[in-house]
Amino acid sequence: MSESVGAQEGSLQGGCLQGTPHEESLPQGGSLPVDSSPRQPMQSGMPLLKICGIRDAAAARLLGELPADYAGFILAPSKRQISPAQARELIAAMREAARAAGRRAPLAAGVFVNAPAYELARAADAAGLDIVQLHGAESPADCAAAAAATGRPVWKALHAGHVGGAQGSGPTPAELVRDYAAAGVSALLLDTAGGGTGRTFDWELLPAYQQAAREAGVPLFAAGGLHPENVGELIEGYRPDGIDVSSGVEQDGQKSPELIRAFTGRVKQL
Repeated sequence: MSESVGAQEGSLQGGCLQGTPHEESLPQGGSLPVDSSPRQPMQSGMPLLKICGIRDAAAARLLGELPADYAGFILAPSKRQISPAQARELIAAMREAARAAGRRAPLAAGVFVNAPAYELARAADAAGLDIVQLHGAESPADCAAAAAATGRPVWKALHAGHVGGAQGSGPTPAELVRDYAAAGVSALLLDTAGGGTGRTFDWELLPAYQQAAREAGVPLFAAGGLHPENVGELIEGYRPDGIDVSSGVEQDGQKSPELIRAFTGRVKQL
Protein backbone atom coordinates (compact mmCIF):
# COMPACT_ATOMS: atom_id res chain seq x y z
CA MET A 1 0.00 0.00 0.00
CA SER A 2 1.64 3.21 -1.17
CA GLU A 3 -0.18 5.07 1.51
CA SER A 4 0.73 7.25 4.47
CA VAL A 5 -1.23 5.99 7.44
CA GLY A 6 -0.42 7.17 10.92
CA ALA A 7 2.96 6.19 12.37
CA GLN A 8 3.54 3.18 10.17
CA GLU A 9 6.05 0.39 10.56
CA GLY A 10 4.60 -1.64 8.66
CA SER A 11 -2.90 -18.73 5.54
CA LEU A 12 -2.06 -20.38 2.69
CA GLN A 13 -4.26 -23.45 2.54
CA GLY A 14 -3.82 -25.87 -0.29
CA GLY A 15 -1.67 -23.29 -2.10
CA CYS A 16 -4.43 -20.65 -2.18
CA LEU A 17 -4.57 -17.27 -0.56
CA GLN A 18 -7.48 -17.34 1.85
CA GLY A 19 -10.01 -14.52 2.18
CA THR A 20 -13.50 -15.58 1.19
CA PRO A 21 -16.26 -13.12 2.15
CA HIS A 22 -17.93 -13.40 5.53
CA GLU A 23 -21.71 -13.68 5.53
CA GLU A 24 -21.94 -10.62 7.78
CA SER A 25 -19.80 -8.65 5.34
CA LEU A 26 -22.51 -8.68 2.69
CA PRO A 27 -24.98 -5.81 2.30
CA GLN A 28 -28.51 -6.47 3.45
CA GLY A 29 -30.37 -8.47 0.85
CA GLY A 30 -27.09 -9.19 -0.93
CA SER A 31 -25.64 -12.45 -2.09
CA LEU A 32 -22.17 -13.85 -2.39
CA PRO A 33 -20.00 -12.46 -5.18
CA VAL A 34 -20.11 -14.31 -8.49
CA ASP A 35 -16.93 -16.19 -7.61
CA SER A 36 -15.83 -16.07 -3.98
CA SER A 37 -13.13 -18.73 -4.29
CA PRO A 38 -9.72 -18.01 -2.76
CA ARG A 39 -7.28 -16.14 -4.98
CA GLN A 40 -4.20 -17.97 -6.25
CA PRO A 41 -0.82 -16.16 -6.43
CA MET A 42 0.63 -15.86 -9.93
CA GLN A 43 -2.24 -17.72 -11.54
CA SER A 44 -1.50 -18.00 -15.28
CA GLY A 45 1.72 -16.08 -14.64
CA MET A 46 -0.09 -12.98 -13.39
CA PRO A 47 0.27 -11.51 -9.91
CA LEU A 48 -2.63 -10.83 -7.62
CA LEU A 49 -3.68 -7.17 -7.67
CA LYS A 50 -4.78 -4.97 -4.79
CA ILE A 51 -5.83 -1.38 -5.39
CA CYS A 52 -5.80 0.54 -2.15
CA GLY A 53 -7.14 3.81 -0.80
CA ILE A 54 -10.61 3.52 -2.34
CA ARG A 55 -12.87 6.28 -1.03
CA ASP A 56 -15.38 7.16 -3.74
CA ALA A 57 -18.21 5.19 -5.29
CA ALA A 58 -17.01 5.61 -8.87
CA ALA A 59 -13.67 3.97 -8.09
CA ALA A 60 -15.38 1.24 -6.07
CA ARG A 61 -17.74 0.42 -8.94
CA LEU A 62 -14.86 0.42 -11.42
CA LEU A 63 -12.95 -2.13 -9.34
CA GLY A 64 -16.02 -4.34 -9.43
CA GLU A 65 -15.85 -4.30 -13.23
CA LEU A 66 -12.12 -5.04 -13.49
CA PRO A 67 -10.06 -8.17 -12.68
CA ALA A 68 -8.67 -6.74 -9.45
CA ASP A 69 -8.38 -9.31 -6.67
CA TYR A 70 -8.51 -6.99 -3.65
CA ALA A 71 -9.70 -3.48 -2.82
CA GLY A 72 -8.16 -1.59 0.09
CA PHE A 73 -9.99 0.82 2.39
CA ILE A 74 -8.00 3.01 4.79
CA LEU A 75 -9.49 2.98 8.28
CA ALA A 76 -6.45 4.54 9.98
CA PRO A 77 -5.50 8.24 10.23
CA SER A 78 -4.62 9.33 6.70
CA LYS A 79 -5.69 11.77 4.02
CA ARG A 80 -7.48 8.76 2.50
CA GLN A 81 -9.16 7.66 5.73
CA ILE A 82 -12.83 6.74 5.60
CA SER A 83 -15.22 5.52 8.28
CA PRO A 84 -16.36 1.89 8.59
CA ALA A 85 -19.84 3.00 7.50
CA GLN A 86 -18.43 4.64 4.37
CA ALA A 87 -16.36 1.53 3.66
CA ARG A 88 -19.46 -0.64 3.92
CA GLU A 89 -21.28 1.50 1.36
CA LEU A 90 -18.33 1.40 -1.04
CA ILE A 91 -17.94 -2.36 -0.66
CA ALA A 92 -21.64 -2.82 -1.42
CA ALA A 93 -21.30 -0.66 -4.55
CA MET A 94 -18.25 -2.63 -5.66
CA ARG A 95 -19.99 -5.97 -5.20
CA GLU A 96 -23.11 -4.82 -7.00
CA ALA A 97 -20.98 -3.66 -9.95
CA ALA A 98 -19.22 -7.03 -10.00
CA ARG A 99 -22.54 -8.89 -10.04
CA ALA A 100 -23.79 -6.71 -12.89
CA ALA A 101 -20.58 -7.39 -14.82
CA GLY A 102 -20.70 -11.12 -14.13
CA ARG A 103 -17.35 -10.99 -12.35
CA ARG A 104 -16.15 -12.09 -8.94
CA ALA A 105 -15.90 -9.09 -6.65
CA PRO A 106 -12.53 -8.03 -5.25
CA LEU A 107 -12.17 -8.96 -1.60
CA ALA A 108 -12.28 -6.00 0.77
CA ALA A 109 -9.21 -5.31 2.92
CA GLY A 110 -9.31 -2.74 5.70
CA VAL A 111 -6.01 -1.05 6.56
CA PHE A 112 -5.27 -0.28 10.21
CA VAL A 113 -2.30 1.04 12.18
CA ASN A 114 -1.58 -0.10 15.74
CA ALA A 115 -5.25 -0.52 16.65
CA PRO A 116 -6.29 -2.71 19.61
CA ALA A 117 -7.83 -6.04 18.68
CA TYR A 118 -11.27 -5.06 19.98
CA GLU A 119 -11.28 -1.96 17.75
CA LEU A 120 -10.26 -4.08 14.76
CA ALA A 121 -13.13 -6.47 15.42
CA ARG A 122 -15.67 -3.69 15.76
CA ALA A 123 -14.51 -1.88 12.61
CA ALA A 124 -14.22 -5.07 10.55
CA ASP A 125 -17.79 -6.03 11.39
CA ALA A 126 -19.15 -2.52 10.81
CA ALA A 127 -17.40 -2.19 7.44
CA GLY A 128 -18.06 -5.76 6.30
CA LEU A 129 -14.40 -6.48 5.62
CA ASP A 130 -13.03 -9.74 4.26
CA ILE A 131 -9.42 -9.08 5.33
CA VAL A 132 -7.65 -7.05 8.01
CA GLN A 133 -4.35 -5.48 6.95
CA LEU A 134 -2.03 -4.20 9.69
CA HIS A 135 0.33 -1.45 8.58
CA GLY A 136 1.91 -0.31 11.83
CA ALA A 137 4.38 -1.72 14.34
CA GLU A 138 2.21 -4.74 15.14
CA SER A 139 4.11 -7.76 16.43
CA PRO A 140 3.43 -11.36 15.40
CA ALA A 141 1.48 -11.74 18.65
CA ASP A 142 -0.61 -8.69 17.74
CA CYS A 143 -1.38 -10.26 14.35
CA ALA A 144 -2.49 -13.49 16.00
CA ALA A 145 -4.71 -11.53 18.40
CA ALA A 146 -6.22 -9.59 15.49
CA ALA A 147 -7.08 -12.80 13.64
CA ALA A 148 -8.67 -14.28 16.75
CA ALA A 149 -10.67 -11.14 17.52
CA THR A 150 -11.92 -10.49 13.99
CA GLY A 151 -12.28 -14.03 12.66
CA ARG A 152 -10.70 -12.81 9.43
CA PRO A 153 -7.42 -13.35 7.58
CA VAL A 154 -4.73 -10.88 8.66
CA TRP A 155 -2.12 -9.38 6.36
CA LYS A 156 0.99 -7.62 7.68
CA ALA A 157 2.93 -4.86 5.97
CA LEU A 158 6.72 -4.87 6.31
CA HIS A 159 8.96 -1.96 5.43
CA ALA A 160 11.91 -2.66 3.18
CA GLY A 161 15.17 -1.92 4.97
CA HIS A 162 13.79 -2.29 8.51
CA VAL A 163 15.75 -5.49 9.06
CA GLY A 164 19.03 -6.48 10.60
CA GLY A 165 21.32 -9.41 10.07
CA ALA A 166 24.87 -8.62 9.10
CA GLN A 167 24.14 -4.90 8.67
CA GLY A 168 21.90 -4.29 11.65
CA SER A 169 20.64 -5.42 15.00
CA GLY A 170 17.10 -6.36 13.98
CA PRO A 171 15.80 -9.61 12.53
CA THR A 172 16.80 -10.74 9.04
CA PRO A 173 14.14 -10.94 6.31
CA ALA A 174 13.98 -14.71 6.82
CA GLU A 175 13.46 -14.34 10.57
CA LEU A 176 10.88 -11.61 10.14
CA VAL A 177 8.87 -13.57 7.59
CA ARG A 178 9.13 -16.78 9.61
CA ASP A 179 7.90 -15.11 12.80
CA TYR A 180 4.85 -13.56 11.15
CA ALA A 181 4.07 -16.76 9.24
CA ALA A 182 4.23 -18.73 12.48
CA ALA A 183 1.71 -16.26 13.96
CA GLY A 184 -0.71 -17.18 11.20
CA VAL A 185 -0.67 -14.15 8.90
CA SER A 186 -2.27 -14.91 5.53
CA ALA A 187 -0.07 -12.60 3.46
CA LEU A 188 2.82 -10.16 3.77
CA LEU A 189 3.32 -6.88 1.95
CA LEU A 190 6.72 -5.27 1.38
CA ASP A 191 6.49 -1.48 1.14
CA THR A 192 8.92 1.42 0.95
CA ALA A 193 10.29 2.30 4.39
CA GLY A 194 8.20 5.10 5.87
CA GLY A 195 5.24 4.51 3.58
CA GLY A 196 3.43 7.12 1.53
CA THR A 197 6.63 8.45 -0.04
CA GLY A 198 5.69 7.74 -3.65
CA ARG A 199 9.14 6.18 -4.04
CA THR A 200 10.07 2.62 -4.84
CA PHE A 201 12.35 0.68 -2.52
CA ASP A 202 15.43 -1.13 -3.80
CA TRP A 203 13.87 -4.07 -5.61
CA GLU A 204 17.08 -6.04 -5.04
CA LEU A 205 15.77 -6.52 -1.50
CA LEU A 206 12.83 -8.55 -2.79
CA PRO A 207 14.51 -11.94 -3.44
CA ALA A 208 15.46 -12.47 0.22
CA TYR A 209 11.89 -11.83 1.33
CA GLN A 210 10.48 -13.90 -1.53
CA GLN A 211 12.58 -16.92 -0.68
CA ALA A 212 11.59 -16.71 2.97
CA ALA A 213 7.92 -16.25 2.06
CA ARG A 214 7.96 -19.25 -0.27
CA GLU A 215 9.54 -21.40 2.41
CA ALA A 216 6.91 -20.23 4.90
CA GLY A 217 4.03 -20.72 2.45
CA VAL A 218 2.90 -17.09 2.65
CA PRO A 219 2.26 -14.86 -0.40
CA LEU A 220 4.33 -11.68 -0.63
CA PHE A 221 2.94 -8.50 -2.19
CA ALA A 222 5.15 -5.66 -3.43
CA ALA A 223 4.15 -2.00 -2.98
CA GLY A 224 5.68 1.45 -2.93
CA GLY A 225 6.02 3.92 -5.80
CA LEU A 226 4.40 1.67 -8.39
CA HIS A 227 2.54 3.09 -11.39
CA PRO A 228 1.56 1.95 -14.90
CA GLU A 229 4.99 2.77 -16.34
CA ASN A 230 7.14 0.74 -13.94
CA VAL A 231 5.00 -2.13 -12.70
CA GLY A 232 5.73 -4.24 -15.79
CA GLU A 233 9.46 -4.05 -15.06
CA LEU A 234 8.87 -5.21 -11.49
CA ILE A 235 6.74 -8.14 -12.59
CA GLU A 236 9.12 -9.23 -15.33
CA GLY A 237 12.21 -8.99 -13.15
CA TYR A 238 10.93 -10.31 -9.81
CA ARG A 239 7.54 -12.02 -10.31
CA PRO A 240 5.99 -11.06 -6.96
CA ASP A 241 2.94 -12.99 -5.79
CA GLY A 242 0.96 -9.77 -5.66
CA ILE A 243 1.04 -6.04 -6.38
CA ASP A 244 -0.42 -3.27 -4.20
CA VAL A 245 -0.94 0.26 -5.51
CA SER A 246 -2.57 3.45 -4.25
CA SER A 247 -1.00 6.79 -5.18
CA GLY A 248 0.26 5.38 -8.50
CA VAL A 249 -3.31 5.32 -9.83
CA GLU A 250 -4.23 8.80 -8.62
CA GLN A 251 -4.27 12.18 -10.29
CA ASP A 252 -4.53 15.35 -8.21
CA GLY A 253 -5.11 13.24 -5.11
CA GLN A 254 -8.08 11.35 -6.54
CA LYS A 255 -8.35 7.88 -8.03
CA SER A 256 -8.09 8.13 -11.81
CA PRO A 257 -10.22 5.69 -13.83
CA GLU A 258 -7.73 5.90 -16.70
CA LEU A 259 -4.75 5.10 -14.46
CA ILE A 260 -6.62 2.31 -12.68
CA ARG A 261 -7.46 0.74 -16.04
CA ALA A 262 -3.90 1.17 -17.31
CA PHE A 263 -2.34 -0.29 -14.18
CA THR A 264 -4.75 -3.23 -14.15
CA GLY A 265 -3.97 -3.87 -17.79
CA ARG A 266 -0.23 -3.98 -17.14
CA VAL A 267 -0.61 -6.37 -14.19
CA LYS A 268 -3.25 -8.64 -15.69
CA GLN A 269 -1.83 -8.47 -19.23
CA LEU A 270 -5.10 -7.24 -20.74
